[in-house]
Amino acid sequence: MSKESSFDVVSKVDMQEATNAINQAQKEIDTRFDLKGSGSEIALDKETIVLKAPDEMKLKNILEIVEGKLVKREISLKSLDYGKIESSLGGNVKQVVTLKQGISKENAKKITTLIKDSKLKVQAQIQDDQVRVVGKNRDDLQAIMKLLRGADLDMDMQFLNYR
Repeated sequence: MSKESSFDVVSKVDMQEATNAINQAQKEIDTRFDLKGSGSEIALDKETIVLKAPDEMKLKNILEIVEGKLVKREISLKSLDYGKIESSLGGNVKQVVTLKQGISKENAKKITTLIKDSKLKVQAQIQDDQVRVVGKNRDDLQAIMKLLRGADLDMDMQFLNYR
């Protein structure tokens, strides 16, 4: 009898890479002629990035720099949750961007529904903020990975513990 194989669908951000990307973005802001000395700041606190700038135009420039650095470090922009732009003291503007960790209940349900609808002989179960997929046939598991990569879900996914 064949042994069951499985993998976990997760959504995680490598925080070391995120920290490196933020540090690189801060260096670029400190040296770029249009942003140097403008009082623009980026701060990473746990899983939130706080952007501060004197006006919305500069805030958008900073955000572009941050996104570019994150993409270079292979962090998907789907992992970002953008807060609204707020005005703060002195006419400055601020935006909080959250790094999404884990799969939300809604997305976990969408994933399990997609897997059930595929009619492949695999089971999917939601475990906290990840989804475990189990099946006897490794080809079916590969097909599920391909299906999920092609699915239009508003999150970044990784497949771990494939055995």
